[in-house]
Parts: sequence; C-alpha cells; structure tokens
Amino acid sequence: MKAFFYLLSLLLFFLGPKNSLKITAQTIIYKTQLPKQILETSGLEFFKDAFLTHNDSGGNPSLYAFNEAGIILKEYSIMGAENIDWEDITQDKNYIYISDSGNNKGKRQNLNILIVDPKNDFKKVGKIKFNYGKQLNFDKRGKHPFDAEALIATTNELILFSKNRVANATELYSIPKTQGDYNINPKKSFDVQSLITGADYHRPTNLVALVGYNRSREQFLYTLSSFDMENLDQLKMKKFKLPLDGKQIEAIKIIDQNTFWITSEGEVDSYPMLYKIRL
Repeated sequence: MKAFFYLLSLLLFFLGPKNSLKITAQTIIYKTQLPKQILETSGLEFFKDAFLTHNDSGGNPSLYAFNEAGIILKEYSIMGAENIDWEDITQDKNYIYISDSGNNKGKRQNLNILIVDPKNDFKKVGKIKFNYGKQLNFDKRGKHPFDAEALIATTNELILFSKNRVANATELYSIPKTQGDYNINPKKSFDVQSLITGADYHRPTNLVALVGYNRSREQFLYTLSSFDMENLDQLKMKKFKLPLDGKQIEAIKIIDQNTFWITSEGEVDSYPMLYKIRL
C-alpha cells in the first residue's frame, strides 16, 4: 500500500500543472492611511521627493503628489485629458505615461496611454491609441481577456500586462512610446492564477514586479528577474503572498530587489492605504 501511494504521488507530480508557482509569504514593515481624496489610488510612481498617484474610473484628470506620511502635497491637473479609467502610471527619463486602459466590460474602443511632460507643468504632449488585435466582440460582458491595469516603461518601449478574467492569466503586450494608433497582440502569457492590477520596472536591477488578487480576495506580488524582451521564454516568475487578504491592491513601486511600496484602494467605510513590503 505504501508503494502504491508513493507511485501515485509521483504520477501526480509529473502530470500536475507545469506553470504553478511556489508561493512565499512577505512581511509588512510600514503602513499608513491615505486621504480619501485618492480613494481609488490605482497607480504609483516616484516624482522628486514624493509619490505620484491617480484615481481610476471617472476621477479627475489629475495626478496627486503625497509623502510617506500619506499627506497630499500637490495636485497636478492635466489640461485636455479625460480620466475614463486610468489604471497605472509609469515614467522614463523624459515623460510620464498614464494608462487609460481599464476595460472591465470589454466594450471600450478608445483605449489609450497619455504622454505627459513633468518638466512642462505636466502638460499632455501626446496620446498613444491602441486596440487588441484579437478582439472582434465589443459587447458588454463580465469575462474576457481584453483588459489591462498594469503598465511599465523600459528604455525602448511601453509594456502592458493584461487582466485576463477568462484564464486568470496575464499577457504581455509591447507598445511604442510614440504617439500613434496601434494594433497589439500578446508576446507572452503568464499563468499567474490571479487578476493583475499593477506593475513596475526597476532599471538598476532589471526587475519587474506585478501585483494581483484571486477570487478569494487573496493578494499577491510577482517578480520577474533579469527582465529582457529579447528572451521572454527564459523569464522565471516568483509568487509572493501579501498578508492583506480582502484589500484591493492596485499599484506597486520597487525600492530594491527585496523591498516594495504598494497602495490599496479604500471603500466608503475604509481608507486607501500605503504599505512597505519586504520579501
């Protein structure tokens, strides 16, 4: 009988899912409330000596600077912009990019990424329009793969990570940084078994980090070390469980390979939060 169970366990091991990720716990080393003015904080960046964030889905077309204590320092209104469903923010040495890519019901045909110049009073200087090459149906529906809430900027391109509600996966899409109208198709899929809501890229360490949650409202952080668009098949993903069950984590900013800032949305009866996490 022992031999039978041993053989059965070996069979399950070799036939089991190949893309399953080992889950490791993390530690919260700092947390503070954020003001309800940024109740739906959905992206996170550094700007000078402060953080930058924005609200999603119908909020003001503004970026909010706040400090580590959670105090809002300044609001930057972006003239000529509309916040249909801002979901993430990223930057390179020249510009800030805001991803107006929320598409919960799969019906949007005006997805775009705003190009903003922080050196010129946060003036909108361009718009990158895009659509999913595989999307033919724009009827309103609950489950579909054509949503994205996570954006990073590398040296040469912008990269979206999708929120695939059908497969509980995330697809990687590449988009040029220049204004235009692009038809995008996935270059890589990751079986994260969650819905990805935020991303960041750390150039000094070549690290990508993602955050997401599953149907049980468990929250996770994912890392991709030695990130290289030329060798996507060689990327190894690690999965870390956040001790924040029930929260709605929406954004992440990398401090170093082991330390991260993340924010969670608030609700009518709760505040948005800022956390520092250490692996």
